Amino acid sequence: MLSCSLGSQWNNFQTVSLLFRQRQATIQQLDHIFQHYSNGIMSSFATKAKVVFVLGGPGAGKGTQCSRIADRFRFTHLSTGDLLREEGSREGSQYGTMIEEHMRDGKILPVDVTCSLLEKAIKSSGNSMFLIDGFPRNQDNLDGWNRRMSSKVDMQFVLFFDCTEEDCVKRCLKRGLNGSGRIDDNLETLKKRIQTYNKHSLPIIQYFQGTGQIKTIDAGPDADQVFSQVESAFLASGF
Repeated sequence: MLSCSLGSQWNNFQTVSLLFRQRQATIQQLDHIFQHYSNGIMSSFATKAKVVFVLGGPGAGKGTQCSRIADRFRFTHLSTGDLLREEGSREGSQYGTMIEEHMRDGKILPVDVTCSLLEKAIKSSGNSMFLIDGFPRNQDNLDGWNRRMSSKVDMQFVLFFDCTEEDCVKRCLKRGLNGSGRIDDNLETLKKRIQTYNKHSLPIIQYFQGTGQIKTIDAGPDADQVFSQVESAFLASGF
């Protein structure tokens, strides 16, 4: 009887020991999996988004070229104008009326509104490379960006589409006649936008020229010729 009792206890001990070792192995596996994914998550937070500012007058072809850049180099195109128009038309938006009035009058929106929309779009995109089209448009935009976003992203360079005022006007009016649906594609608003651009945006472009961060594109030729210049600029920057 004693032998049977000891044998039974030994079997129980072996069973418990086996279960314990299996449990330890499972814990180690789970710990390894957790470390793997947590390291990946931390790495993704540590990697700053790469940003290229895209500037140029109204009608310079920024949107057209940004679409091609996005396809060729896998950037996400964030048009500040489109973001503002979308927010302005969103039901219940606290900024709706202000956005509509500013865009109709060719005025620049407060930087906190624009930066808030840009930051939200960057965080929700799932990408790490962004074309920010039509920003910064004045010194307040640049100061606000530096205050709120510069530590969170890695600004690569500024792509400047250099286009004559005459060509800009022709392109915008043609776009309006073709049914763009944009409230700012009319002659009256366009004149205000160009005045705003000359007064506020050109000094920002000149600032970036002084820092050596700008890549100037001749936006006068047709879209294919313009993109050839753009492609060369991105390839030269390692993209």
